[in-house]
Amino acid sequence: MIEIVNLTKIYRTELVETHALCKLSLTIEDGEFISIMGPSGSGKTTFLNVVGLLDTFDEGSFRLDGKEVGSLGDRQMSKYRNSKIGFIFQSFNLIPDLDVFDNVDVPLRYRGIKPKARRKAIEQALSLAGLSSRTRHLPAQMSGGQQQRVAIARALVGEPSLILADEPTGNLDLAMATEIMDLLEKINEMGTTLIMVTHDPELAGRARRQLHLLDGRLIDMEIVEQHTPLIAPAAGARPSTS
Repeated sequence: MIEIVNLTKIYRTELVETHALCKLSLTIEDGEFISIMGPSGSGKTTFLNVVGLLDTFDEGSFRLDGKEVGSLGDRQMSKYRNSKIGFIFQSFNLIPDLDVFDNVDVPLRYRGIKPKARRKAIEQALSLAGLSSRTRHLPAQMSGGQQQRVAIARALVGEPSLILADEPTGNLDLAMATEIMDLLEKINEMGTTLIMVTHDPELAGRARRQLHLLDGRLIDMEIVEQHTPLIAPAAGARPSTS
């Protein structure tokens, strides 16, 4: 899904040069669930912006689903982003004057999809998010957890192969945060690659692999063995001693 080699992102002013990402190398496979932790200013948001094709990079190589991102123009990048990537934000980023159905419809409008196909996709996404009965509610009529479910449905509706979640539980209480994490895990189990930024070690621990950033560098990786093997040992098989 993602192949990054020596990725560098530099922000420059007249007086200061800041390396937001410094020679970062990383491979993320299809269907992985990755959490990213690190202190403020460590490069987490910059990493998500680059991977989400919202920002460019200065050096290195970045291949997304086999495509070298550095070779894409602005229009190509926008089209690729809209078809491949879904975004979930801490502040939900819903349009207050649109009801749930129309908020989820927003990313589909840019694809030229016919209304009947859009309606079907929206209904499926809202059903997965547990919001089928609230399609005509406005964001202000919903709890924070419900609004985040709308944001997740909006991220899902275009059937992206990659979802980027930036502190998706940051504005929620523990009970709501747990519900949102359960939903994200379900989405990942359906085959969608998920990258989540969080400050919460407990939530990060629910990911399959944990990454830690410091000063734009990947300082360590931790693989969390949560899932059963894809192929179980045959009955009566003896463990290998090699």
